[in-house]
Amino acid sequence: MFSAFTNSLKIPELRSRIFYTLALLFVARVGAHIPLPGIDPRPLLRFSQEQSGSAGGALLGLYNMFTGGALTRGAVCALGIMPYISASIIFQLMTAVVPSLSRLQQEGDVGRQKLTQYTRYATVLICIIQGGLLILALESRPGSLIPGYDINTYGSIVIVGKVGFLITSVIYMTAGTMLLMWLGEQITARGIGNGVSLLITIGILAQFPSAIAAVTRMIFRPVGTGASIGAPMVVLMLVLFIAVTMGIIMVVQGQRKIPVQYAKRVVGNKVMGGQSSFLPLKVNYSGVMPVIFASAILLFPAQIFSQMGAAFNLRFLIELSQNLTRGHWVYYTGYSLLILFFSYFWVSVMFKPIQIADDLKKYGGYVPGVRPGEHTAQFLDFIMTRLTLAGAIFLTVIAIIPDVLYWQLNTPYQVAYFFGGTGMLITVGVILDTMRQIETFLLQRHYDGFLRKGRIRARSANPQQAMTGDALALDSVMKIVWPLLGMFTLGLVIWAYKSFQK
Repeated sequence: MFSAFTNSLKIPELRSRIFYTLALLFVARVGAHIPLPGIDPRPLLRFSQEQSGSAGGALLGLYNMFTGGALTRGAVCALGIMPYISASIIFQLMTAVVPSLSRLQQEGDVGRQKLTQYTRYATVLICIIQGGLLILALESRPGSLIPGYDINTYGSIVIVGKVGFLITSVIYMTAGTMLLMWLGEQITARGIGNGVSLLITIGILAQFPSAIAAVTRMIFRPVGTGASIGAPMVVLMLVLFIAVTMGIIMVVQGQRKIPVQYAKRVVGNKVMGGQSSFLPLKVNYSGVMPVIFASAILLFPAQIFSQMGAAFNLRFLIELSQNLTRGHWVYYTGYSLLILFFSYFWVSVMFKPIQIADDLKKYGGYVPGVRPGEHTAQFLDFIMTRLTLAGAIFLTVIAIIPDVLYWQLNTPYQVAYFFGGTGMLITVGVILDTMRQIETFLLQRHYDGFLRKGRIRARSANPQQAMTGDALALDSVMKIVWPLLGMFTLGLVIWAYKSFQK
């Protein structure tokens, strides 16, 4: 693995893409630490530190995780990239309903550029609405927006006048979101990986050091300040962390191989075809997108209702927003149904069984035992429907693991984020996708990639070969687990060193 990192820097194009991506991610993290003029971030930081071990304000915690802590700092990028994702989801859904947008999507690059332009306009509109409601809530009734926050205890967040501060803050936050959107597009075009996904992932990983600190505080908690966790609980947490990570990797990389046989064709003086191949159908075809879409869909109305209720003192809107947050059955029911819906929606948009069947028939390919053409399309659609159901159920189980850890094992919610849930799914999925893109560059230059020894192999009739394939797949999983465990151990060492210095 270390040789693959070294080889990545030997390729000039790949090296420039990696450094370009890191530079833009650094700019995004700087924007998450620049406070808005007129906001004192110290009360919010102090409140978030004191409430780091609880799930109070689950909506605030979830949105703060997506923004990489920018919300609790009152930063210029406090809205994060979520307004752009919400606008993208809205237009993706509208393309399936509005005929004019559907025609634009089918017009090639010109139509897609027009849809991207509309998405940007919608992003600005969403930023203005969310930013205005957020400032009004922070200025008038921060306790309604942030459960447990008391102005008399922590102090005022907004320290300047009303109208001018409202206008300038909305402009700054809208500009921050548009900057993040531009950074994400530039990373996708000139860097490595998906830019928007990487921005979300970096925001999630920014909370990792504080999660390590919370775990160490739980382990070495002084006598009389609460119950500390013992060695068995630490071992259980490590085992669960490794098991969840391995499960996510296996499902993300898992696939169903459909055998395809090509008939022999005579082209000129050559006989072509006759070989056997396979059509890979992924278990989790939509990746992490259903979880992102479901979180954004629930997050958007919950945040709007919460900010409107706090800004205009409407109690029923506050209660409605609280029912759409973690800890309520309405949230979990809607979350599960949305994950299931978006899993099938993404497959219906991206997976075209009729086109695949026509392409196979055109090139003389067929699935053994299935007639070419319409019957092949129905067979592929049937297989993909069952695989999507299994993938959606797995995504739902992983997404609710943090809540189980919090309510059943009394794990701090800040720590539980990294034992499953949206954060872990996004992080593992984006890292694997980025590693695949880097490996493509490496293999093109005849270097060994990150996943060279861990390719998933079909079941072999030779037991020795099957055992070797399992061992290599486990080796690929451990290549990702060991660095995560190394980061955890390094955090413990740093914390112990600082404690002994004090």
